[in-house]
Amino acid sequence: MKKTIKFLRYPIVFLLLVSAFISCDKDFNVIESDVLSDENANFNTKDTLWPIIAYNKKLDSLQINNLGNTGNAGSGGNLLGVFNDPAYGLTTASIVSQLVPATLSPDFGENPVLDSVVLKIPYYSTIDSYDDDNNPEYKLDSLYGKSDSSIKLTIYRNNYFLRDFDPTSTENTAQNYYSNGSSSVNSVLNGTSVINFDDHIADPITPIYSDPSFIPESKATITTVGEDDEEVVTRESPAFRVKLDTTYWKTTIIDKAGDPVLSSNNNFKNYFRGLYFKTEAINADGSMLLLNLAATNANITLYYTSGEAESRTQNTYILNFSGNILNTFINNYNITLTNGDKTSGDDQLYLKGTEGSMAVVELFSGQVDCDGDGVLDMDAIDCFKQTYRRLDENGNYIKDPITNRFEVKKLINEAQLIVTEADNLPSGGYEDYHTYDRIYAYNLKTNNPTLDYSIGDATTNAADPLNSKIISLGQRSDDGVFKIRLTQHLNNILFTDSIAEDTPTKLGLVLSTNVNYTDTGIILDSGDEVTEVPRASIISPRGTIIQGSTPAIPVESRLRLRIFSSEAKE
Repeated sequence: MKKTIKFLRYPIVFLLLVSAFISCDKDFNVIESDVLSDENANFNTKDTLWPIIAYNKKLDSLQINNLGNTGNAGSGGNLLGVFNDPAYGLTTASIVSQLVPATLSPDFGENPVLDSVVLKIPYYSTIDSYDDDNNPEYKLDSLYGKSDSSIKLTIYRNNYFLRDFDPTSTENTAQNYYSNGSSSVNSVLNGTSVINFDDHIADPITPIYSDPSFIPESKATITTVGEDDEEVVTRESPAFRVKLDTTYWKTTIIDKAGDPVLSSNNNFKNYFRGLYFKTEAINADGSMLLLNLAATNANITLYYTSGEAESRTQNTYILNFSGNILNTFINNYNITLTNGDKTSGDDQLYLKGTEGSMAVVELFSGQVDCDGDGVLDMDAIDCFKQTYRRLDENGNYIKDPITNRFEVKKLINEAQLIVTEADNLPSGGYEDYHTYDRIYAYNLKTNNPTLDYSIGDATTNAADPLNSKIISLGQRSDDGVFKIRLTQHLNNILFTDSIAEDTPTKLGLVLSTNVNYTDTGIILDSGDEVTEVPRASIISPRGTIIQGSTPAIPVESRLRLRIFSSEAKE
């Protein structure tokens, strides 16, 4: 009964105020006392700024296999192409992928003849409009850069075997591959050595496919089967769809009928070690796509006929893009990315995808004047807890013996990390270039999203990531401001954490094109507290620059932590 009475000390109107603060207002407006004056209200409200330090973390050696393919644009996949970021410069992304037969030990029948071979990888796209015949017209959702900028695309047979397991591990763990973006060639790291895929091309003279001026098209993919009255026309969403040389694939696949190389996935992956999609810039420019090679309709299809002359049948044999799929990055940046000042913080913070940069934010860093005597004499995190928690007569925090949670004397109505983009960001001539940026915050202690994201935000929108999680991860305002909600995150510190070493006060900030995609990838030999990075950042080539936390930045645009709180009047 006692605890119930203590809870009921807070009047109903106070609880309504708290409810208002956690309503779905993506702008997080501060509710002032317009209805009840200060004299009539039974609580005090105020907002305070708390010290933080934010600094840059240069990203390299990022896990670039298993980047995820979950079906929605931006939620997973692999980058292919060339992207010229107006602020950062050029990134070139290529792909290496294994192939796996859909059918093992195939019987191609008598006298098989290979009619055609088609490579198809669907683009992420949505219907944009309909033509006069009511046929859908599409737009590409995962195209970065200028839609009319071409690149050089060459597809080779890869001759480097991508292992499934790490031979140096005693626990049979999976083999990971890591980015090597500072290299001038398409290479990756496997933990012990550097792999340059240009050194492992099966036939450099005769590639499997080449296009000296490739431009992805948003047109529907139209296929026609049969002739005259039996002709069947099929329209599908846009895809990279090309025909390959039948002679090569007859020798490589059809003629191997009965051979052990087609009898198991392992045998096949060792025999045909995959494809190397190599891209190159044209005039230091290009465009880039996010592809889902693991989609069910992404494959190489062999169309063949077999049987006697008078009774031949048509069949297909399919090779799927399964097994290991990984990206390579080559970065030619205009900005030199370095690790920042962990003691004083940085003036500007660089958020860049692929193998780029992120920001580390330390909440409640440094010492503050907690008792108002003009002396900075207490760690900010301890002052924060002392300010909000109840104390007994001995100065110890009071903990509920049943829930094992600390009791609080103030409630946090709203906590915001306010992020402002730098002035005059380069836009490459596009007025709305930075409009669709999202900033994703995650807990560096657990590598998971913040609690506000996980349990305090019901605005998940799987179909439209731009408008998803708009409470916990605010959208960019017209003046380049993001408000990241940390209310639940800080309440968790107040209620559960007792010592500073166990307190999750470090957050990571990255740029993301899909805040729904929360998986993280390992950083090889990180050397500090940032051990993993969100994969959504790795598969986004975009970048932005935000204002840091130092006194050199004006307060109104500085990265800052603001807490709105209420306390019942005595």
